[in-house]
Amino acid sequence: LLVVTNPVDILTYVTYKISGFPKNKVIGSGTVLDTARFRYLLAHHVGIDARNVHGYIIGEHGDTEVTVWSSANIAGIHADEYCEKCHKCDEKIRKHKIFEDVKNAAYKIIEKKGATYYAVALAVKRIVEAIVRDENSILTVSGMLDGQYGIDDVCLSLPTIVNSKGIGTILNIPLDNREIDLLNKSAETLKEVIKVLEI
Repeated sequence: LLVVTNPVDILTYVTYKISGFPKNKVIGSGTVLDTARFRYLLAHHVGIDARNVHGYIIGEHGDTEVTVWSSANIAGIHADEYCEKCHKCDEKIRKHKIFEDVKNAAYKIIEKKGATYYAVALAVKRIVEAIVRDENSILTVSGMLDGQYGIDDVCLSLPTIVNSKGIGTILNIPLDNREIDLLNKSAETLKEVIKVLEI
């Protein structure tokens, strides 16, 4: 089951709980689109093809999502190191601006067009391709956590191997202490909503 409707992490959790499907078969679109936007904006900023930019947005698809700057890189060169060489910006302004642009992209599109259709459709297409083609692609889909970073019983996005079985391995990528704290806050925010649902 592929869940796309927002709030996607909450609805992925509800779908898992009421469907009876195994957790690997219930997938939320998560932060796949946010991650693509992050890579695009970072690539645009440094003037490099987005296919050579690697980084993730994890956690809730929404206000508490987390940018993983600690491992963001351009062709294997850490983003901070690359930006020191390109001299285009102040590090703090760049990070904050890119994160805010990623987080607010959907709101800006809705303001101008009334809805976000195409980008979400492309993200869903990408997830379906990974499943149908058994690609073992790493995508930031939303799935049920089982102890990753000390978090369980909540659906949120982490880099995940996606293949014909659905969710394969949820990866424990290296995070710095700040990112772990923000990820835990994201999980707690979702758990507060889940408590109200009494599922």
